[in-house]
Amino acid sequence: MKKLSFFAAVLMILGIFTACEKPRAPDEGLTIVTTIFAPYDFVKAIAGDRARLTMLLKPGSESHSFEPTPQDIIAIQNSDLFIYVGGESDEWVEQVLESIDQEKTNMRIITLMDCVDVVEEEVVEGMEEEEEEEGIAYDEHVWTSPANAKRIVEKISAALSAADPENAGFYRANTDAYFAELDTLDAGFRSVAASAKRTTLVFGDRFPFRYFTDAYGLDYFAAFPGCSTETECSAATVAFLINKVKEEKIPVVFYIEFSKGAIADAICEATGARKMLLHSAHNISRDELAAGVTYLDIMRQNTATLREALL
Repeated sequence: MKKLSFFAAVLMILGIFTACEKPRAPDEGLTIVTTIFAPYDFVKAIAGDRARLTMLLKPGSESHSFEPTPQDIIAIQNSDLFIYVGGESDEWVEQVLESIDQEKTNMRIITLMDCVDVVEEEVVEGMEEEEEEEGIAYDEHVWTSPANAKRIVEKISAALSAADPENAGFYRANTDAYFAELDTLDAGFRSVAASAKRTTLVFGDRFPFRYFTDAYGLDYFAAFPGCSTETECSAATVAFLINKVKEEKIPVVFYIEFSKGAIADAICEATGARKMLLHSAHNISRDELAAGVTYLDIMRQNTATLREALL
């Protein structure tokens, strides 16, 4: 609640300044703001250089601890299209959006969790349990499944075309080409799952792959749920995961991007398993961004990693 109260105060101050913002010239293209990497990269693939694109989450940053700056809030207020995930981690967004006269600005908004059929966050056997919250908590990591990525990309493509009809054909052609890439990814994951010797994944980390494992019939055990803010777990959880790796002779223990990997290290040391990264495409490093690493690149690497872990 303290964070939301702070945003309310910031929004009141920013309202004074943004009311005086000069309108953008029509030939500057669409201004698009996303909170995290996956939709940022989707827009980049569809819009190319015909839009000005901003990702609020700084490269190399962990998304669950993100707090927007006043400049971030101004960027949202001045955007033609704003894309965010939704769910509890984006609670702050609602106050920002309430401060904007969306009809006056013609601003379009896409919430990733509204693009797909969401599932509840789950606590599986051995996992550290979070404090109980009011209502149902839904898993926010909807983009980790290529099939869901297609649904999200379709929504983005439609919003771009509606906002910029003159370039609708360009957006459609790029969307169709991207769909082909996502279909190839999906086929690759299905091939790995169909020929796998085992179907269980073990994460000494958070687990942001619920939509992915559901799509390919995989099981999992992990230290924490996907949106957990915890980084240390109990000895009982570590012991459970060690025993699971030993019992099922699991050769790989996964960790996710920007994690210290300490829990995975402990499990591997006790079992002889290898520690490997499975990347959820929440964010990438500065070097990766500069090198042009894409969602497709990340998922192709995940395909190779899973093949090594499951075959």
